[in-house]
Amino acid sequence: MAHLLGAENIGMSFGTRTVLDSVSLGIDEGDRIGLVGRNGDGKSTLMRILAGQLDPDGGRVTRRGGTTLGVLDQRDDLDSDATVRRAVVGDVADHVWASDPKIRDVMEGLLGGLDWNRTVGTLSGGQRRRTALARLLAGDDDLIFLDEPTNHLDVEGVAWLAQHLKRRWRASDGGLLVVTHDRWFLDEVCTRTWEVHDATVEPFDGGYAAWMLARAERDRAAAVIENKRQQLVKKELAWLRRGAPARTSKPKFRIESANAVIADVPEPRDSVSLAKMATARLGKDVLDLEDVTYSVPVPDSEPDGDARRTLFNRVTLRLAPGERVGIVGVNGAGKSTLMRLLDGQIAPEAGRVRRGKTVQTAILTQDVAELDEVSHLRVAEVMAREGNTFQVGGKEQSPGQLLEQLGFGTNRQWTPVADLSGGERRRLQLLRLMVGSPNVLMLDEPTNDLDTDTLAAVEDMLDGWPGTLVVVSHDRYLLERVTDHQLALLGDGQVRDLPGGVEQYLQLRSAQDSVQDSSRDSPANSATKTAGSAGASTHGPSEADKRAARKEAAKLERQLAKLAAEEAALHERMATLSESGDFEALAAANAELQRLHERQEETETAWLEAGETAES
Repeated sequence: MAHLLGAENIGMSFGTRTVLDSVSLGIDEGDRIGLVGRNGDGKSTLMRILAGQLDPDGGRVTRRGGTTLGVLDQRDDLDSDATVRRAVVGDVADHVWASDPKIRDVMEGLLGGLDWNRTVGTLSGGQRRRTALARLLAGDDDLIFLDEPTNHLDVEGVAWLAQHLKRRWRASDGGLLVVTHDRWFLDEVCTRTWEVHDATVEPFDGGYAAWMLARAERDRAAAVIENKRQQLVKKELAWLRRGAPARTSKPKFRIESANAVIADVPEPRDSVSLAKMATARLGKDVLDLEDVTYSVPVPDSEPDGDARRTLFNRVTLRLAPGERVGIVGVNGAGKSTLMRLLDGQIAPEAGRVRRGKTVQTAILTQDVAELDEVSHLRVAEVMAREGNTFQVGGKEQSPGQLLEQLGFGTNRQWTPVADLSGGERRRLQLLRLMVGSPNVLMLDEPTNDLDTDTLAAVEDMLDGWPGTLVVVSHDRYLLERVTDHQLALLGDGQVRDLPGGVEQYLQLRSAQDSVQDSSRDSPANSATKTAGSAGASTHGPSEADKRAARKEAAKLERQLAKLAAEEAALHERMATLSESGDFEALAAANAELQRLHERQEETETAWLEAGETAES
């Protein structure tokens, strides 16, 4: 594979703090790299240096001649006075871009329901994010850098982006570097992982699950030094065995390897004990919506008009003591409104909301505006106001211990709230809510701006929290990790249960889009119609192709199992040869092992390609 970009001995410091120290790395064609690490460890700094947006203190960055690079920053540089159409495709005529299937796919996937004649300045934060992402993906760059691309995307948008990036290039073409807190996205898209920590960058093969497994092995070797982090890593791996990620298409021999590492790890939470505690705290009645109807004004209606859109039409929903429910839905379907109804912040137009006598609710909002009133205080002072000791997971902990558990080191605890980053503000407010002893906790997009280590710590705290939990999130890993079942808002005024989880929601949305396709009149479809035969849509694999791919995948999986058995037998033979001192035979066995590894890699690559065809 050809080399696209490289860095040699780069270093970067801010004041007395060294973020990167003599780091050398490279990106080749076919690389799909996830960049992970704790907040403040230098992920975005490294990406900006590699993109040429920031000069390092030392070292150099080289790029292959003719290589084009596209970057999505956390802040866009869109012209607020331009229309959406101009921001994305410039002055290119509709029939020109509509004849490109890749651009049509981007427009439909990200901007299908958006008025292209609106100016960028009138868009919401999520709509601006989608527009900036569409502008980047509509291009034809050899190398793409994405900094938190899933922020402001709903579950469906994240799934679309993952599929687009997987089929954007051939397996041996293009390059991708992505910083994201979305662990499902990392597992779905990335084939390599770079962990930024302690001023170095450590590479791992595979996505999030493989990185967690490798990191668990590394942490086990340094258990005395990093015991706290090891336990969180092992707990995450336990979820990989029991939760939805383990049910996705992964080779069985890898799952068995993970199971061997985590055989002694307890369940993430004791559901029976938590249910008993929740019933004792809440009683039998928690929150019920009975025949609730609620609507909102239509944004584009006349100023004096009374056009309204119904978000909920005679909806009935009951929350039980200790219930853990996740809510997914398209943007604007009413997820945050549902939380506000449950919390009593707004009243329904019809029906009623029943609230148990002992219910105390708390909501983590998206903007965390609740911290503005204590912005003049330091982090430790804010927590000291909440109490001297707290009972968390059956243990008594001090404010400092809780803050450290969520990533606030000793020095950071004395930082003014006004100087905190977005992720730190979200962590602090979540901690305040949890120690305030609510028995119904509602979280609105809690994963925004949090790194993967902090997410694991948050999940660890939620595991021992014995109340009713309601989570709105686009992070499907979090939903399937901390909630027991999910509900869907499909924009039709109803709330649907999802026995099949987030995957069932995506299937429902796909079916819904298929029904609406014939009547949808989006700018992308209109332009496609005027493009004539050049704008004909491309089709994926046929059902026959998918059946053949499933058979091939099953055959290759059996081959992988046989190769794993051969590897185990070979290791036993090498151990015997080592004990007997037959080093010549041991060298031959080692060469055989290397050839076996090559066969495993080739077979696994073919298995992954067959799996992608079967699931497309």
